[in-house]
Amino acid sequence: MAPELVPETAQKSLLRFLTCGSVDDGKSTLIGRLLFDTKLIFEDQMAALERDSQRHGTVGKEVDLALLVDGLEAEREQGITIDVAYRFFATAKRKFIVADTPGHEQYTRNMATGASTADLAVILVDARQGILPQTRRHAFIASLLGIRHVVLAVNKIDLAGYSRQTFEAIAEEFSVFAAGLGFSTLQPIPLSARYGDNVMARTGNLAWYDGPTLLEHLEEIEVEEDRIDLPFRLPVQYVNRPNLDFRGFAGTIASGTVATGDEVVVAKSGRSARVARIVTPNGDAASAREGEAVTLVLDSEIEVSRGNMLVTPDARPRVSDRLTAKLVWFDDEPLVPGRSYILRTEADQTNASVAKLVHAIDINSFDEAPASALAMNEIGLCEITTQWPVAFDPFGENRTTGSFILIDRLTNRTVAAGMIDAAQTGASNVHWHAVEVDKAARSALKSQDPTVLWFTGLSGSGKSTIANLLEKRLHAAGRHTYLLDGDNVRHGLNRDLGFSDTDRVENIRRVGEVAKLMVDAGLIVIVSFISPFKADRKLVRDMFNGKEFVEVFVDTPLEECIRRDPKGLYAKALKGEIKNFTGLDSPYEAPVAPELHVETLGLSPDQAVERLIEKINQRQSSEGFADGAGI
Repeated sequence: MAPELVPETAQKSLLRFLTCGSVDDGKSTLIGRLLFDTKLIFEDQMAALERDSQRHGTVGKEVDLALLVDGLEAEREQGITIDVAYRFFATAKRKFIVADTPGHEQYTRNMATGASTADLAVILVDARQGILPQTRRHAFIASLLGIRHVVLAVNKIDLAGYSRQTFEAIAEEFSVFAAGLGFSTLQPIPLSARYGDNVMARTGNLAWYDGPTLLEHLEEIEVEEDRIDLPFRLPVQYVNRPNLDFRGFAGTIASGTVATGDEVVVAKSGRSARVARIVTPNGDAASAREGEAVTLVLDSEIEVSRGNMLVTPDARPRVSDRLTAKLVWFDDEPLVPGRSYILRTEADQTNASVAKLVHAIDINSFDEAPASALAMNEIGLCEITTQWPVAFDPFGENRTTGSFILIDRLTNRTVAAGMIDAAQTGASNVHWHAVEVDKAARSALKSQDPTVLWFTGLSGSGKSTIANLLEKRLHAAGRHTYLLDGDNVRHGLNRDLGFSDTDRVENIRRVGEVAKLMVDAGLIVIVSFISPFKADRKLVRDMFNGKEFVEVFVDTPLEECIRRDPKGLYAKALKGEIKNFTGLDSPYEAPVAPELHVETLGLSPDQAVERLIEKINQRQSSEGFADGAGI
C-alpha cells in the first residue's frame, strides 16, 4: 500500500539524500518517479513533460520521467546528467531533499558536491550490468564524505526478468566490497524506476522480496540523532548588536543542543560564559537543537567574533593552523603544493596553502600512491597550513565542523572540497615566542622603512642587472639592503629544487619566507626572480604587511630576451635541450597592476635604473622609504 500523501509539511523531520551511480543507471528516472507518485507534478508541468518526452525522451511513446530532473538542454540532448539537480517532495511522515548527481566520471566532482550535505546515498546499479567501476567510485566518495546510510537500488530489474538470483548476486558483491567503508546501514532493494515496482508500492512482479520499498525505507531511517548526539557547536556567523542593551551571537547550530543556563566556551580563546537567552525567529526559547538558527545572548561580555565557535566546555574542538586533510580536487588546473588559496569553513575564512601532498588515493582500488599533484576529480591526503588558526572537529566526528572548501585567490573558483582528519602531529606544541626587539625597533635603528622590491620578468629581461645597480645606489645612499637573486639562491637554499611547477612554487615560497625574515630585520630586500605565476607572487605578497611589498615588473618583450640570451638558455630551450622554459613551453603571467613598471626596450641598464629610481622617489615615504627621503 502506498504511503499517505498530505500537503502539510511543517514539523516533519527532513532527510537529505542523493542518487548516484554509473551513467544510465536510472537516477533521474527514479527521482522523476518519486515526484510523479507523490503527486508533486502540476498539470502544466505534466503537459510540458509529455511534449519534451516526444522530443528528448528515451522510452518510446511513454512519458520519460527522467526529464523532470534533467533540466539542462545539454543534458536532454546527451541523455545524461551533468549538473547536480535538487528536488523537494514530502509524504505524511517526512520531508525530503534529493540531489540527482552525475554518473559520468568527468563530473565526479559534482557528485561530491551533492554528497557533502546528504544524510543517505541511494546508489543505483543497472541489474543487467552489475557493479561497475563508477559504482565503486561513488560508494567510496560517499563514505569519504561522511555518509553512513546507503541504499543499494538494483534498478531495471524488469529488464533482468525480475530475477531474484540476479538481485542477490549483486547485493552480495556490493556488500563484500563495502565492508570496509564504514557504512552504518546498507539496504539492498530491487526496483524498476520506469514502472514503479518497489519505489512507493509493492507489485506482484517482486513477490519474492520481503524487505521495504524505497520510500518506506527513506521514511523510517533514523539519521537526525546522529547529529543531535554530537557535542554542541555554534559557528558564529554574525555578531548582532543593534543597540547598547543587546549583544548576541547568531548562527545555525551545527550539532548538539543548548539550553538557557548552559555554560559555553569560545573555541579559540577558551573564555567561558553562560547562556542568558536563546532568541529564535519565533521569540525566546528555553532550548535549541542542531539545524536551528538562533542568537545566543551570554551573561557576560566576552570577545566572540565571526568565524569563531561557541561550544560545550567538556568537549571542545581542536584549534590549529596546521591540518591534515583529504581533498577532492575540482578544478581543471591541477593542485600544486605551495600555492596559496582561501580556506573557508562553516563560518571561518583564512589564507592557506597545501604544504605537502602526502599521497593520492586511487578511488578504484583505494590504494595510496605518492604524487606531486592532483588532477580534476582526484583525491589525496594533504598537509595544509593556514595563516590563522581555525577551530574544527575531525570530519569523522562532525561533518559540518570538519569540512572546508578551497577557493582560488585570483579567479574565486572553488577548486577543492576538504575533510579534516586532524591537526598535524606536534602542531599544537608549536607556538610563537614573543621577542622584545621587534621590526619597528630594528628599522628605527636603520632610519628606513623595511621593504621588499620584488623584481619579476622573463629570463634575459635585465632583472638581475637592474637589481644589482639599484642596490649599489641604495648602498651609496646609506640604506641597509640585501639582494636575493634567483640563480644565486638555487646554488644554496634551493639547490634541491628542480623546475617542475611544484618545485617552482616551493622555490618562490622559500624565498618569500627568507625575504620576510630580512624585512623583520629592518632591511630593504631586493629580490630578482622570474616568478612567472601570479598566484605565487600573490602568495609572497600576502606574507607582508601593508605597503612592505613592492612588485617591480621588468618588462622586456620575449623577442628581445631571445635576442639578448645572455646565458644561452633560450638557444638550448629552442633546441629542446631545456624543458618547461618560461616564455616558451611554460607560461609567464605578466603582472596586471605592479607598483613599479619598467619598460626596458631601448634603455640601457643605467637608464632603466634611473627610470626606476625616479618612480621610487615619486612614491616617497608613503610606500616604502623613511621620512620622504627616497634614494
